[in-house]
Amino acid sequence: MKQKLTEQLQTRFGFFLFAVVLFWLKTYFAYHTAFSLGVDGWFQQLILFINPIATTLLILGISLFVKNPKKGYRSLIALYMLNSILLFSNIVYYREFTDFLTIKTIFGSANATKNLGSGVIAMMQPIDLFYWIDAFVLVYVYKKFVSKNRDERIFKKRWAFATVAASIALFAANLGLAEISRPQLLTRTFDRNYIVKYLGINVFTLYDGIKTAQANQVRASADSSDMATVLDYLGEHYAEPNETYFGQAEGKNVVYIHLESMQQFLIDLSLTDETGMTAEVTPFLNSLYHSSDSYSYSNIFHQTGQGKTSDAELMLDNSLFGLPQGSAFTQIGADNTFQSAPAILSETFGYTSAVFHGNVGSFWDRDNVYKSFDYDYFFDADSSYTLTDENSVEYGLKDKLFFQESAQYLEQLPQPFYAKFITVSNHFPFPEDEMNNTFALDTGDETIDGYFNTVHYADEALAEFFQYMKDAGLYDNTIFVLYGDHFGISSSRNETLAPLIGANADLWGAYDDTMMQRVPFIIHNPGSGTGQISNVYGGQIDILPTVMHLLGVDTSAYVQLGQDLMSAQHEGIVTFRNGSIVTSEYTILGNTVYHTQTGTLAYQTEEVIQKVAEIRAQAELQLAISDQIINGDLLRFYTPDGFVPVDKSLHSYVDSPAELEEDIAELGDLNTSLYYTNNGVSSVPLYQTDAPEFPANQAAAPEATVTEEQPVAEEAPAEGQTEPVE
Repeated sequence: MKQKLTEQLQTRFGFFLFAVVLFWLKTYFAYHTAFSLGVDGWFQQLILFINPIATTLLILGISLFVKNPKKGYRSLIALYMLNSILLFSNIVYYREFTDFLTIKTIFGSANATKNLGSGVIAMMQPIDLFYWIDAFVLVYVYKKFVSKNRDERIFKKRWAFATVAASIALFAANLGLAEISRPQLLTRTFDRNYIVKYLGINVFTLYDGIKTAQANQVRASADSSDMATVLDYLGEHYAEPNETYFGQAEGKNVVYIHLESMQQFLIDLSLTDETGMTAEVTPFLNSLYHSSDSYSYSNIFHQTGQGKTSDAELMLDNSLFGLPQGSAFTQIGADNTFQSAPAILSETFGYTSAVFHGNVGSFWDRDNVYKSFDYDYFFDADSSYTLTDENSVEYGLKDKLFFQESAQYLEQLPQPFYAKFITVSNHFPFPEDEMNNTFALDTGDETIDGYFNTVHYADEALAEFFQYMKDAGLYDNTIFVLYGDHFGISSSRNETLAPLIGANADLWGAYDDTMMQRVPFIIHNPGSGTGQISNVYGGQIDILPTVMHLLGVDTSAYVQLGQDLMSAQHEGIVTFRNGSIVTSEYTILGNTVYHTQTGTLAYQTEEVIQKVAEIRAQAELQLAISDQIINGDLLRFYTPDGFVPVDKSLHSYVDSPAELEEDIAELGDLNTSLYYTNNGVSSVPLYQTDAPEFPANQAAAPEATVTEEQPVAEEAPAEGQTEPVE
């Protein structure tokens, strides 16, 4: 028996079938261990079991067309490895982003992932070894039983073609079964999970490639007549500003603070610190949230897709969604026409605009995209900050040092200014290097344990920055917009997180995962005294029109798909890029509908079905309009009265500090910067930070005798410091 099996393996077709079975079983194993595909019932389980077969036969079957036997075996192994890489890449990517790799992500990965470093390593888990055991088995079997006694006969082409035909027939059968369970699977926009669940990762990758090519054709075929649909939509969905708040912050500076990976559950959350005492995770953010000068929101959801941070920026500056696949920044952002906040405020009130980011400017292609947004300056790690191993993490300058170093540029900006600060310390994988060790957690998940400490550090950095704004005299004349960009803890970790936030992990489900997509959103307007905490349901798409109306900008002529959160006409429909929808009444996840306030399943009465259908139609239309605008670059065909289209050639960002210096020299007595109005006295010395990496703190640190028995890290912190003296 053993001899017969060995002889079969030594034939081209026998070894081919062995490889097919190995990859089929490996894929099915991955479906259950690496992905959350929502398989329901035996029928879907059957489809999931058979869906890897067709494409595995087709891909590995290519090797059967190679005439040379030796090359044929080796090409089979090469194809096996390439397909394994695609599967494994999806496993790792899904682990943190709960999504699958798309063509745009794959081909844009050089830009998007060049700084990942240990972040990728942190995504690895011991189970990953199982996803490669089959590959080692295949190579071992080839070397042990096949290489010296392989079948030297030329494989007949008719059998190779028969294999291809069999794979096509199997795929047709697979698709037929999928259509029974999910009609119009490939003709409607469903969650990517559906395509993988019913047809497999290889089919999804091919399908995504076709859709990507089609999208590229959209821009070429778009014309001015396409704007009619967009303008009709805007006319029907424009939300009039609330007269009570319209123009309340007119003329003030605007400071956006991008709270990296911050989620709403952090607000007012307390944990046990290292001393055994209960402490707030984000005490300063909590104080802003409850301030009488703050408009705070408890039900604002991030609406980012695969572009994550870049999608959030696109929405905050333009009130347009990111793309269904990939990042709009890296794919088309630099080429498109926009009506962004910096451009609108520059035209309307003469604002100066700048972005501050302690990472390289090319990350997410920001150094090109910001030109399309009409930002005057971009202060980044390439030209504006000094990064060392000590003062930075893998995504850039640590927050406390980032804010402190930014002060020298902020004080030079002519007022009023529109400034955006992109923080990075609270970024996956939430490294030990960044911790203050405020909370001694042991959940069994280092990512979760680290998260609360990096969040606390980011909160401390925020407090230092606000104190500087007060001491420098900028605070009272500035409106602060703070927002979380996307989740920090992925859905795959939520059950481990649940006990820390007072939830029951055993009862955790899809509804809870959706509610975890809420992010902080606070508009802090010093001196207003009319602040409140609102439970209005909204998303990042709504932030721009809300802020613009507070600044006194009439947005009715601009293309903004969000609605003012303060308006009585705000519809409160939160649309996600994966097709999920949240309103104050219903949470719609595929065909499952929950009551938002209770998380219980909604009984499918005729009234509920009709209302859900209406909500779904509105949500799908909003996404479709956004995609039409972005993919077709439709704003090139429409310019509001009084708005001058952005001239990207005016911006270079090669050396923004030098450019700023030249520009303010030309202004002369028209200069309105803080530095100039202070008669050349810098406000930077007023900035106080307890960061141990800050040179002044290192110089002021008390001398200590360091021995092997008394390392520096174990010294008691100096008074007023929250980190060990270094």
